[in-house]
Amino acid sequence: MRVSLLAAAAAVLFGSSVSASHQHHRRHAHAGHSSSASALLSAHQTCGCTTYVTTKTGEATLVALTTTYTSKVTITSTIPVVVATATVIPAPVPTPVVTVCPTPGTYTFPAATVTLTSTTTVCAASSAVVTPGTHTLGGITTVVLTSTSVVCPYASVETSAGKTISKIYSTTYVCPSAGTYTIGATTITATETSTCVFPVPTSYTPGTYVQPETTVTVTLTSQVVFCPYTIPTASAPASALPAAPTSSGYSAPSPKIGASGAWSITYSPYTSSGGCKSAEEVEVDIADISSKGFGSVRIYSTDCTGLINVGASCEKHGLKMIIGVFIDGKGISGAQQQVTDIVSWGKWSLVELIVIGNEAIFNGHCSATELHDFIASCKSTFSGAGYSGPCTTTEPLNILQQYGSGLCDVLDVLGCNIYAFFNPDVDADGAGDFVKTEYDLVKGICPGKDAYILETGWPSAGSCNGKACPGVEEQKKAIAGTISAIGDHAVLFSYS
Repeated sequence: MRVSLLAAAAAVLFGSSVSASHQHHRRHAHAGHSSSASALLSAHQTCGCTTYVTTKTGEATLVALTTTYTSKVTITSTIPVVVATATVIPAPVPTPVVTVCPTPGTYTFPAATVTLTSTTTVCAASSAVVTPGTHTLGGITTVVLTSTSVVCPYASVETSAGKTISKIYSTTYVCPSAGTYTIGATTITATETSTCVFPVPTSYTPGTYVQPETTVTVTLTSQVVFCPYTIPTASAPASALPAAPTSSGYSAPSPKIGASGAWSITYSPYTSSGGCKSAEEVEVDIADISSKGFGSVRIYSTDCTGLINVGASCEKHGLKMIIGVFIDGKGISGAQQQVTDIVSWGKWSLVELIVIGNEAIFNGHCSATELHDFIASCKSTFSGAGYSGPCTTTEPLNILQQYGSGLCDVLDVLGCNIYAFFNPDVDADGAGDFVKTEYDLVKGICPGKDAYILETGWPSAGSCNGKACPGVEEQKKAIAGTISAIGDHAVLFSYS
């Protein structure tokens, strides 16, 4: 998917419980525990919390724009959002260089090097494609088990005397009860589908950061391209990182296709109010998914005892599982516990694929080098615990085209998130053919390896994106076309 804020639907074709509602899903909300699954706090809200603000200002890292394009996004927030409509030149810290490519074509981004001598926390850029309506972006998410005070940074972009300055603020929230809180988020109101870039606080340790020269083929108008720097690593013996098996010895997954002709659908075990579903509620959902004719269920992480509850229900109903290690804003270190949880669970006979990272590079949560090494480490751990199946990651096509070749040696198969709706020249009738064409491009990135679409869908409501118009009937056409074209290699988004 291009970004997290358009929830393409997963199939009214299979009944009303297969929905376009992004509010009931944690696909990207694991990164921010946002959506309805969290208590969202904008900068001017307290959600029952008392706020104390300490200001720490620094040099701007979102620097002057070299080119400007018009955008129709109305910003309504106490923390301004930067609208991504231009090329940003490299900053003196290794924040990812964000470029909006105005037209399809081939773009070459020059190499750059940045050296830091001390740990620096700055405003880095993240982006999201927003559809017409109100959206909440960014912020820092924390989970508290009881009433407590939480101190965390948040990013702000301010304009003074015509100059744009990025700042980091430190805020203390007194959270009144247990729960998940997103602090310092930004609320925007968009009048049409647009790409927004917004600041996120990011810390960099001392070292030399390198952004290699990169050539990217852009297929969409105003496509956002991120060029992150590689992360320096400390000197260590070559054996410090467990090596991924040179030959995994597995057979590529033979997707279990249900009566509908569809392989799998995404699922997250959250209630509409943001809590965790009980084992009984999960059982009802998985039974319903099975009755719709799916053969497998994809979950994104180990949240809400998902492995245990979803696993038990999948085993009961004869469904396979695609399980995940989710990498959020805490980076690789924040995902390690999920690896431990998966090994402790260990029901490998249910698992047909493990997805390590969901758009982690695209969202700036790690570099391609970090992801490569983490996948290698995970594969070694899982293999040592008895898993003999495939592992992969998943990113949008443009990210795979940039970095996929450097990941091929640790990917058993390729994974990609593809949404026809984001192409304004594709209507619902053409969705299946578009997804298949994009899939064929994915297969060419790591020759000889199979590929799978790990998210695809079409919205049932909202505004048109050129020829791509949402609607219940349009969704049925798009999903039916996708299943017909490549249903045995595609995961539909999403169940609610």
